[in-house]
Amino acid sequence: MNKKLLFIIILCLVIIGFVLFWLYRDSMFSKEILRLDILGPDTAGAGQEIEYTIKYKNNGNFVLEGPSLIFDLPENSFTNEGKTRVMQDLDDIYPGDEELIKIKARLWGKEEDLKTAKALISYTPKNLTVRYESDTSFTTKIDAVSVTLDFDLPSKVEKGKELQYSINYFSNIDYPLDDLGLKINPVSGFEIESSEPSSLDGLEWRLEPLEKAEGGRVSIKGLITADTGQNLNFEAQLGIWQSGSFVVIKEASQEVQVIQPLLFISQQVNGSSSYVASPGEILRYQIFFRNIGTTPFEDLFMVVKLDGQALNMSTIETQGGQVSGNMIVWDYRQVPQLRNLQKQEEGEIVFYVRVKDDWDPSGSGEEGTVVTDEVNISQITQKFTIKVNYGLVISQKAYYKSPDIENSGPIPPKTGEATTYTITWDIKNYFNDAKNVRVKATLPENVSLTGKISPSSESSNFSFDSASREIVWSVGDVLAGTGLRGSPYTISFQVSLVPYGSQKGSTAQLIGQAQVTGENQFTDTVITAHDSGINTSLPDDFVNSGGGIVQ
Repeated sequence: MNKKLLFIIILCLVIIGFVLFWLYRDSMFSKEILRLDILGPDTAGAGQEIEYTIKYKNNGNFVLEGPSLIFDLPENSFTNEGKTRVMQDLDDIYPGDEELIKIKARLWGKEEDLKTAKALISYTPKNLTVRYESDTSFTTKIDAVSVTLDFDLPSKVEKGKELQYSINYFSNIDYPLDDLGLKINPVSGFEIESSEPSSLDGLEWRLEPLEKAEGGRVSIKGLITADTGQNLNFEAQLGIWQSGSFVVIKEASQEVQVIQPLLFISQQVNGSSSYVASPGEILRYQIFFRNIGTTPFEDLFMVVKLDGQALNMSTIETQGGQVSGNMIVWDYRQVPQLRNLQKQEEGEIVFYVRVKDDWDPSGSGEEGTVVTDEVNISQITQKFTIKVNYGLVISQKAYYKSPDIENSGPIPPKTGEATTYTITWDIKNYFNDAKNVRVKATLPENVSLTGKISPSSESSNFSFDSASREIVWSVGDVLAGTGLRGSPYTISFQVSLVPYGSQKGSTAQLIGQAQVTGENQFTDTVITAHDSGINTSLPDDFVNSGGGIVQ
C-alpha cells in the first residue's frame, strides 16, 4: 500500500469519526430537559375571563439559547386584545431557571364543549446545532353559559292553521356580546311567512349587541302544512360571529305535535277558542260546523249537552233551540244550515249560560274546575272543555329589605339617584298540572335589571326584551298542588330605579302587572292569572312603610 492511499484512508476515518462525534453529541440532549406546563381552570363559563399560566423550567445542564414561545388559544377563543395566537421571544434559559408567563383569555362555545390550549417552546441547546421543540396542552370544559335561549311555542298545533311563535334570548354574561346572531333550522311541515325582525332567508338573523341583563326576541309566523300526528322539531342556535364563522353558545329545541283540525265542529266562548271563565260572568257560546266532505248534508239535528258544577243551568238562553235541563236541541226546521249544508259551507248557532257567583270548586278535583259541552251532529261528536279561572296563581312583591338580594341606594328614593329593589315572583298551582308555564311583566323606562337573580339556577330561564321592556320567566312544568303541599316556585331579581324629576312628590312605578300563563294538561287550554304592578310604596315591605315618596 502506497503512502498516498494510506493518507486518504486515514483522512476518511478522521472525517467519519468527527461526524459521528457531533451526531452523538447532539443525541445526548433530550427535549425532556425543558419541563413545559400550562396551568388554568378545569371549568369555565362561556365568555368568562380566565387566566392561563405557562410554566417552564430547565432541568438540564445546557443553556437553552434563542427560545421562542407559541401559544395557541382554544378554537373560537381569544385574548382581550383579540388574538388567537400569542408569539413571544424569550430570554436564554439557564440550568435551573423557572419562569411563568400569564395570558388572559375568554372561551366561547356551548355547555360541555372542551376547549384545548396548546403551548410550544423552540430552542437550541448551547454548542449544539439542532433546534428542539417542547410542547404541551391543557383542556378546559365550558360548564355554564349565562345566556337564555327559549321558545315561546305551544306543544300542540292544528293542521292547516297559522302559527306565530317567538324565540326569546337574554344575556347575563358580564361582557358585551357583539356580532350576535340567531339561526333556526328548517322545519319540514312548517312554511315561514314572515318574521319580526325581518330576515332575508327566514332562517338567520343578525342581532343587536347585548350588555349584561339585556335581551330580545324574534317572532316568526307561518303555516302548518304537516299531516296530523306528525311531530315538528323546532331548533335554534344563538351565537357570535368570529372571522366569518358562527360560534354557537346556546341551543334550544322544542317538539310540537300536529293534531287534527277542530274546524269540522268548533266553538268559541266569548269570542275565544281557549277562553278562561270567571265566577258570575255570562258565557256566549258560538258553535261552528263546517262541511269538509265532498257531498252536502241534509235534515240534520244538533244536540249540545253541558256539564260542570260551575254553570247555572237555569240561565241557558237560545234562539230556535229547545232547552231541557242541561241539554239543548236544534233541528233542521229551526236552523237553515241544518236543512242543507253544502260542501265547504259553515253554519253557526249561539246560546248563553251564566257561571255561578258563589261556586266553590274546593274538594271537587279536576271536574270542579272545568266546564264541558258535548256537541253531536249527525252522529259526529266533539267535546269541548274550558277552564273556570282556578289553577295558577301569581304573587308579585317588591322589597328593599330582602333576604335574597342585598339592595342599596337612598330610601326614600331621590330623583337622579339609583335605588335598587328586589322583585319576587311566587307561583302556586291549585289543581291541574300545567305545562310551558311563563311569567311576564314590563319594566318602566327608568327601571333596569342589574343581573342579580336568586336562585342563580333560574338565570338560564330568565330573559328580557330590551325593546318591549318585557321580562319573561320560563318556569316549565308546574305540578298540581305546588305551593299547597310544599313550597311555591319562586324567583327573585334585582331592579334599579332612577326616578324622573317629574316623579318628585309621588310614588314611582317599579314594575307593571305580572301575568302567568300555562297549558292546562287536563283541559288542553291556556290558563292565565295576574297580579297588580308595584310602585315604591312597597306594600309588602313593612320595613319600608311610608318611604316610597320620591324626594
